[in-house]
Amino acid sequence: MRISLNELRRRVADGYAALACCKLCPRNCAVDRLHGEEGFCHTGKVAKVASYNVHTGEEPPISGTRGSGTIFFTSCNLRCKFCQNYPISQLGTGKPATPQELAKMMLWIQKQGCHNVNLVTPSHVVPQFLAGLYIARKNGMTLPIVYNTSGYDGLEALKLLDGAVDIYMPDIKYSSNEVAAHYSAATNYWDIVRPAIKEMYRQVGDLEIDEDGIGVKGLIIRHLILPGGMVGTEEIFKFIAEEISPNTHISLMSQYFPAHEFAGDKDMGRRISKKEWQNAEKLLHKYGMENGWTQPY
Repeated sequence: MRISLNELRRRVADGYAALACCKLCPRNCAVDRLHGEEGFCHTGKVAKVASYNVHTGEEPPISGTRGSGTIFFTSCNLRCKFCQNYPISQLGTGKPATPQELAKMMLWIQKQGCHNVNLVTPSHVVPQFLAGLYIARKNGMTLPIVYNTSGYDGLEALKLLDGAVDIYMPDIKYSSNEVAAHYSAATNYWDIVRPAIKEMYRQVGDLEIDEDGIGVKGLIIRHLILPGGMVGTEEIFKFIAEEISPNTHISLMSQYFPAHEFAGDKDMGRRISKKEWQNAEKLLHKYGMENGWTQPY
């Protein structure tokens, strides 16, 4: 059930209060973002946005026929060595956006006829998003909210989002803390992502699709196949099938290419092979997860 404006206003206040000693994401930096301090995410009180636009390249229930209205937030709480958007996520490309400006973006997205507002990499700006959403809702914004995240989310922040987010679309990148530490500077990724996904599922359940094929509520999990098979795909699918739901919609992604630090790398400087892709597809079927999408190899 969507939360009321009064409850949303209370969540905004709670979120900003938490920024005074920020532990909203798993980095637990404990910096005072309200007064100019910045932690791992290099973001203070005001969110930064790299771009907002109509996007037609998401999963079918998200992009639909009229597109998804993406808001790309600057920075990230991971440091993926292969990030294809690293100028935004790691180099800080973007401009400050107040809650009023975020609300204008959401209202503009609705005016374009998009199916939803799609927050890209929002884990470090949850209070700022909620403040923008409050203003947008007061001014007639009714679109569903898609929370498009790396999966490295704090439970405190996710609980602030309960009833404000309609569709969670997290990645599960790795099932190994060691691999995550090496490739994304997240020593506890697997320990964090499992309870985070469980909380997302508790809030929204399996994906619900309307008569036009558009997602209205629920969970979509993305998994990007990397070269070499080190990400632990089988353990990830086993976790989803046994501890989340075998009905979970999985987006299995093949678009890896060697970007950022992996351009020219001896191990990761290649696209995945056809065999690596086929092995991942077989694992989906092994664990009985037939809902979702696999990109053509």
